[in-house]
Amino acid sequence: MADGSESPQLSHTSTDSGPDSAETYLERRTLRRGSAGWLLLTGLGVAYVVSGDYAGWNFGLAEGGFGGLAIATVLMGTMYACLVFSLAELSSILPTAGGGYGFARRALGTWGGFLTGIAILIEYILAPSAIAVFIGGYVESLGLFGLESGWPVYLVCFVLFIGIHLWGVGEALRFSFVVTGIAVAALLVFCIGAFAHFDAGSLNDIAVDSSAVGSSAWLPLGVLGIWAAFPFGMWFFLGIEGVPLAAEETRDPARSLPKAMAWAIGILVVLALLTLLPAAGAAGSDAIKDADNPLVAALQEASGGDTTLSRIVNYAGLAGLVASFFSLIYAGSRQLFALSRAGYLPRFLSLTSRRKAPYLGLLVPGAIGFGLAAATGDGARMLNIAVFGAAISYVLMSLSHIVLRRREPDLHRPYRTPGGLITSSVAFVLACSAVVATFLVDPTAAGIALILYVVAVGYFAFYSRHHLVAAAPEEEFAALAEAEAELERGTDGAERTAEPQP
Repeated sequence: MADGSESPQLSHTSTDSGPDSAETYLERRTLRRGSAGWLLLTGLGVAYVVSGDYAGWNFGLAEGGFGGLAIATVLMGTMYACLVFSLAELSSILPTAGGGYGFARRALGTWGGFLTGIAILIEYILAPSAIAVFIGGYVESLGLFGLESGWPVYLVCFVLFIGIHLWGVGEALRFSFVVTGIAVAALLVFCIGAFAHFDAGSLNDIAVDSSAVGSSAWLPLGVLGIWAAFPFGMWFFLGIEGVPLAAEETRDPARSLPKAMAWAIGILVVLALLTLLPAAGAAGSDAIKDADNPLVAALQEASGGDTTLSRIVNYAGLAGLVASFFSLIYAGSRQLFALSRAGYLPRFLSLTSRRKAPYLGLLVPGAIGFGLAAATGDGARMLNIAVFGAAISYVLMSLSHIVLRRREPDLHRPYRTPGGLITSSVAFVLACSAVVATFLVDPTAAGIALILYVVAVGYFAFYSRHHLVAAAPEEEFAALAEAEAELERGTDGAERTAEPQP
């Protein structure tokens, strides 16, 4: 991987049709500034994740039992908390739409920035595609308008919600905030209803595999089950790292981003606890370990059938999916926008409309996501690919914090990560473990993600790294660091030359 001293050819700023000034180039690629404060950003952070409380996490019960999933959730929650506070520092240093790509570009060079950005992009393109499939399943199960899950439902999702994003970021974030509020309120209602039927003995009712190492009622599938449950423990938090991608559209980002990220991770930790414990305790872990809709299944199992509360939670689950689908589209468009603006991907993808929306950055990933959903209908597989991309990005982003703390200790940091290097080192170790865990759960998904990586690396190696845009904010920030380092090396060399010889 390249370090910060690497200096590939950075092109003069140009459009695809011919040379242009840096000012004109960036004017055509400008987001609407000051559209969000810390409260909307907190809502965005929760919106990324809230669908994971309604579905998906329960499959970890089949991998590790209640004990295995509980331990995995604690470890992954620790990883996300450490990562979030590391990213809060990095986002206060470099508050641009590049997010993780920008942080890694400064710390790890162009290769590190590109690999991080592509990993994030894989997550944020595949996850909405998977959630569109889940939305289709919900619409069919609820009997809404007599619709069945399939490409017409997926198409409506992409067209409707991309349309709101094209309308404007302020309107989009407010819509997301309202829908997320509905989903969170319903989770709290579910918790109250489920705790009325809570039985601690039901938590450990999965049959024990006596052949598994370290197996017990608490760990029915053994110690290895904890590791296998990592990706499902991630579902309670997956996506929150996307908050820094809103930096260029935020009021006072150096203050707002860290505050919003701290509030969001705190809320998500509480929601994870209020989802996992009552759901498994009300119905039994075995009853919900394979359920597509675990919260509804838990209530129905505990109450002996369908109830008003289970129907409310069922509709709220659809709201949670919509909130995550909607916000993940936003995150993917901003990461694509930043990579394109800097020349890592085709530059035309970063053009913005008169309403300052990256319209091609919304439409192109949307078309890809719709095509994948319509062609495969395999939401679980696409989500596993997204989880693999996310885990890779966590490794690189936490490493970026470590490198910058060591290499540039005097860099101005408006916000400093509590615990410093210890915090980001914990995130790094746990993220590496999460990458390996994805192979335990779905090696095919991990393999597909690696193939996507190879294709992207080929494009970067043979073309785009020779056509980067020096005027892009993330590139300017990294170039400044390289110039300062070069000047310092030159000064040190001059001082050594001036020393009297014995």
